[in-house]
This record gives sequence, structure tokens and C-alpha cells, in this order.
Amino acid sequence: MKRIENRVFDEERALYESSGVQVINCRFEGPADGESAMKESCDLEVKDCFFDLRYPFWHDLRLCIENAQMTEKCRAALWYSEQVSVLNSRLHGVKALRECADVTIEGCDVHSVEFGWFCRDVKIKDSTCEGEYFLLRSRDLELQNVNFKGKYSFQYIENATFENCNFDTKDAFWHAKNVVVKNCTVKGEYLAWYSENVTFDHCVIIGTQPLCYCKGLVLIDCEMHEADLAFERSDVRAEITTPVVSIKNPVSGSICAPKVGELIDVAADCACQLRVGEVQK
Repeated sequence: MKRIENRVFDEERALYESSGVQVINCRFEGPADGESAMKESCDLEVKDCFFDLRYPFWHDLRLCIENAQMTEKCRAALWYSEQVSVLNSRLHGVKALRECADVTIEGCDVHSVEFGWFCRDVKIKDSTCEGEYFLLRSRDLELQNVNFKGKYSFQYIENATFENCNFDTKDAFWHAKNVVVKNCTVKGEYLAWYSENVTFDHCVIIGTQPLCYCKGLVLIDCEMHEADLAFERSDVRAEITTPVVSIKNPVSGSICAPKVGELIDVAADCACQLRVGEVQK
């Protein structure tokens, strides 16, 4: 591979249509303020580089980025690219990933509004992430050991697994389909409304009005804290290991919990079987 090392680039499309190139310890910054440094490139290895300019990796194929720093000015860094790995890097520009496929992100610090929209086959591991509308309308996702903070995450996603993650997020998993969340802590209001075939397996769920208007919802040995008005109009099979503040008018299925503070608007002929150890008044 051709090796480019210890250079500074600030011009427009500095390495446009590169192929089979190693870019080592380079900086993309400067007064020319050029965009799209490595657009339309393939077979790139990018290591120990600094990015302070816009749109560096659009329409790329077979791209490996390691130990990179992308500043707030490095907006929309990866779009329309495939077979991408990003390792031990900082992605701090808005819209850092969009409409990409076959992406691996590992050991990274992501601080990016509107990250990961319309992507497929994305794996994120051992990373810290922050932003709004995280992974909107993406599919075929695997997240492991991810700490996330932000609003409106994982909306309209499909075919996803989450394991050993910690999420502090409002309105997460709205309209999500075919999702498994295992050994995770999920803190936030209005969790997973309008979702379909979502399973929480040995999770800790914290927050008000969770899991309403769901279809095919499953909870396996989950803790629920501060959960009031839960399961409204949901089809649910839930095994809960902690007291629930209140349950409101579930549609069908079964709910098992040791205690419930209040049952609200539950009809006598409700199709949801409630197996509650004690209803507190």
C-alpha cells in the first residue's frame, strides 16, 4: 500500500479517489477549509489522524480508521460508505454516520447529534455514545457494552440486539421492531411505545409510563423502578421481580409481579392475566 505520513491537508478533496493507501499521523485542517478529503476512495487504512474539516469519508469502500480525532467541525464524517471499521477514535461532529452498511465501531467516544441514521449491519462495542435520535431507522444492529446518554434513541429500528449496555435516554425504542435487550439498564421516560416484538431479558427498567401500546412485548425477570401507568394498551408477557407503581389497562397476555401499587382502568373481563402477589392501596 502507498503510505502517506506526517502531512497536513486543507485543500478540497485532498485525497479524492485514493485506493490502497495508508494515511498515518496526518492532519486535515487549515485555512483553505477544504471538504471531502477522501471521498470516493477504497481500501484505506487511516491511523493516528486529526480531522477538523467536513465530510472526509463519503462513498468509501473498505475503510479502517484507528485512533482518529474528529472534532465538532468534522461534521457528517461517514456517509454512504460500506465495510467500515472505526477503532479507538473520537467522533464529535454532528451526523457522523449516515446511510452506511457493514460498520464496526469499537472502543470509541461518540458525541454526535443524529448519529447513525438509515444504516444497516452496524456493530458498536465497548463505547461511550451521546446524542439525539441515535440510530434512527437503522436495522440489523448489535450493541455490546455501550454507555449511551441522549434523547429519542433507537426509534424505528429493526432487527437489533443489545447486551450489557447502560442507556439514559428519553423516548427510547419507539416503533422498534424485532429487538432483544439483554442484561441492560434502561433509564428514561415513555420507554418503547408503539414497539413490536421487543424483549427485555434480565433488564433494569427505570422511569415513568413505560411500555405502552406495544405488540408482542416480553419481559423476562426484569426489575422495574418508578414505573407508573405501565403497559397501557399493550399485548405483553411480563415477569417482573420488583414492585410496580401502577399498571394501566393492558390489552392481552400476562403480567406477573410481586406487588402493584395500583391497577388503573383494568376491566373485569380484561384479556390480560394479572398474577400479582399484592395490590397495595
